[in-house]
Amino acid sequence: MKRILLTAMAAALAASSAQAAGDWQKLLTPSDLAALDGVTIVDIRSPDDYAAGHVAGAVNAPYGKWRGPADNPGAVIGDAQLTEVLQNAGLDHQDKVVVVSSGANQTDFGAAARVYWTLKSAGFPEIAILNGGIAGWTAEGEPLSTDAVAVAPHDETFTLSDKWMVEAGDVASIVAGESKGTLIDARPDPFFKGETKHKVAAKAGTLKGAESLPFANWFDGDDVKITNASHAADLATGLGADEGDEIVSFCNTGHWAATNWFALSELAGKDNVKLYPESMVGWVKNGGEAVPGE
Repeated sequence: MKRILLTAMAAALAASSAQAAGDWQKLLTPSDLAALDGVTIVDIRSPDDYAAGHVAGAVNAPYGKWRGPADNPGAVIGDAQLTEVLQNAGLDHQDKVVVVSSGANQTDFGAAARVYWTLKSAGFPEIAILNGGIAGWTAEGEPLSTDAVAVAPHDETFTLSDKWMVEAGDVASIVAGESKGTLIDARPDPFFKGETKHKVAAKAGTLKGAESLPFANWFDGDDVKITNASHAADLATGLGADEGDEIVSFCNTGHWAATNWFALSELAGKDNVKLYPESMVGWVKNGGEAVPGE
């Protein structure tokens, strides 16, 4: 079985966390966030969870608003919906944005990463994720607020760039060998091997020629905080892409895949990593072949 193995996660967590003073950090600890001024905090939890307690000043933009329809949840939202979400959050392109999720489990990081990817694709230059989400925030003794936050919607419009995205036609070209690229499956083994599938997927299996890099490898054991690895790509062996070739991260619905994209693109600084947002659910929905992973 072709497999990408990550090692030395605990060491990387400590060794790669240092950044030059004054640099914008893309992954924040609770103390990092507490010390920041002039940022817009976007809480992507449900309205009920947000109302029960949030980081003071945070605005609520539930994750579901950033996603596609129930039968293809990984599909990107159109520019009109994107604009509505961002306007209602009071955002404009000059804002420094911190994404906050629940931090309930390792899967939850993918929600923050998918929103981060969307914000980057919408043109926001400085974005960060609160590592560990609200669970990590409260575990560090940081306070929650139940105060209502008044949002003044902007009238700026937004367009989603395709710079960090591939579509089904691009994937089909790689699968057929017509273009170069490395397909990285972020799902756990049972999905990769075709032993199980997403509840709305028409078929089980993975993309032909894909390699396995389960998203859980970016975490240290059961920890819900992602490893802050500025050289994360060095921890992977057998990635197989020549310099400049695209690395395409996918999963079921572009959720777990967003974690892989974030780690390789934003922490490791690899500029050839792209997300396939629809991933396997969208691929097989449109008649794409799915095969057991090897």
